[in-house]
Amino acid sequence: MKFPRRHFLRLAAGAGAFPVASRIATAQAYPSRPVHLILGYAPGSAPDIVARLFGQWLSQRLDQQFIIENRPGAASNIGTEAVIRAVPDGYTLLYATTANAINAALYEKLNFNFIRDIAPVASTIHVPNLVAVNQSLPINSIAQLIAYAKANPGRLNFGAPTGGTVLLTGVLFNMMAGVSIVHVPYSNQMQAVTDLIAGRVQVSFDAMPTTIEYARAGKLRALAVTTTTRSPALPDVPSVREFLPGYDASSWHGIYAPRNTPAEVVERLNTEINAGLADPRLKEQLAGLGGTVAPGTPAKFGRFLAEETEKWAKVVKFAGLKAD
Repeated sequence: MKFPRRHFLRLAAGAGAFPVASRIATAQAYPSRPVHLILGYAPGSAPDIVARLFGQWLSQRLDQQFIIENRPGAASNIGTEAVIRAVPDGYTLLYATTANAINAALYEKLNFNFIRDIAPVASTIHVPNLVAVNQSLPINSIAQLIAYAKANPGRLNFGAPTGGTVLLTGVLFNMMAGVSIVHVPYSNQMQAVTDLIAGRVQVSFDAMPTTIEYARAGKLRALAVTTTTRSPALPDVPSVREFLPGYDASSWHGIYAPRNTPAEVVERLNTEINAGLADPRLKEQLAGLGGTVAPGTPAKFGRFLAEETEKWAKVVKFAGLKAD
């Protein structure tokens, strides 16, 4: 039986359009139930604070609840693995940070390969870390911190979980300043901040969203931000780079999905997150925490992750750090 040419062309066109129509329908239907946004940090930490802002935005934007789920431990690896092992349907997402790039080199026995096993969705913000000290210390600047640390080797310490940006920020500072501020391991960053305020540790290299309100309230003394330029959130606080040329240890945040999550779901989430980054109210909230929005495509975010993984691997190797 022969088909008329026009009938065949109509069938071919319809077959080609079906996958496109199916993808559009899938994207429009998503999400049809609550979405879990998992992060490997304790409540009150910098990633938790920012993740909740995005969870609220997405819940309102997509008319479906985005549930923030804290699974702290192992420098965020516990929460990360939970997402990697989840069904790749867009209903379990990861709120990740620079720690995920660092952990690839810091941990030799991870049960996953982050770059291979994850699907980049959207970059959210870049944030400085804040170098701060307990108010009892006679230190008011980075220059004084370096001088005090050199005059009192091993007497100053800083709290940070093993792995992650806070630890590496302190390690990089020690390397470039030629000092030895001792790392005290903590299971989560909020415990370290509590002990810093109480004077049980003296120095912090924590992410700005965690410590900025304590600095504004005078409970901590802010010395410098770790980005290459000053932060509009604390314009009177210098950057470390003004005292240590070349120093840069900023953090980044972003959202990921398990590998093989449908591309149309990833694209839908990327579009909505970028809309949030352009929203004046959300931008103002993020700026108040010291964050700078970082919109982009999933592909761009994937390339950035590869670059960050390579960058921090060099620091980990140079310092001889191992978490296992």
